[in-house]
Amino acid sequence: MKRIVIFASGSGTNAENIIRFFQQLEIASVVYVVTNNKNAKVLDRCKTLNINSLTFNKEEFLDENKLLKFLKKEADILVLAGFLWRIPVSIVEAFSNKIINIHPALLPKYGGKGMYGMNVHKAVVANNEEVTGITIHYVNENYDEGAIIFQAKTPVLPSDAPEDVAQKIHELEYEYFPKVILDVINSNENG
Repeated sequence: MKRIVIFASGSGTNAENIIRFFQQLEIASVVYVVTNNKNAKVLDRCKTLNINSLTFNKEEFLDENKLLKFLKKEADILVLAGFLWRIPVSIVEAFSNKIINIHPALLPKYGGKGMYGMNVHKAVVANNEEVTGITIHYVNENYDEGAIIFQAKTPVLPSDAPEDVAQKIHELEYEYFPKVILDVINSNENG
């Protein structure tokens, strides 16, 4: 069984969705949720779902003898679900093509440092985009530049506020993110 470790920084709705999805399957399970935010709501979700959690600071995150050592021992695949720090090169290299992130826009548009959450949705609306969506991609050493695995689109109506766009994006995330993670695990198993 493949072991998934989820990185999250906030409320953890995507993390919970992924945990519940894999609880129904035997190919993989979420064994840990790790966070850089000791006050993240995702920690409450972990308690409710009986999932191990680990909190770390910037120093521990960058120290190869701390987080990287832990990940090598505990994880087969890493999933970023609302995690905002750039992953250190040492972790990217140790988990080459085994770190998956979701971005709330159709990359390469609206990617890069500072482009997350409502910042993205506000920019999409401000630029009168007719379509937006999600991008699920591998993580490399740069923000939002890893190889694209999957994209899904949704229309942006002239009447949509950023909050409306956010709701559409969340629906796409919940529908597709767990399935794409499963597809990646299956393709790694068969490839």
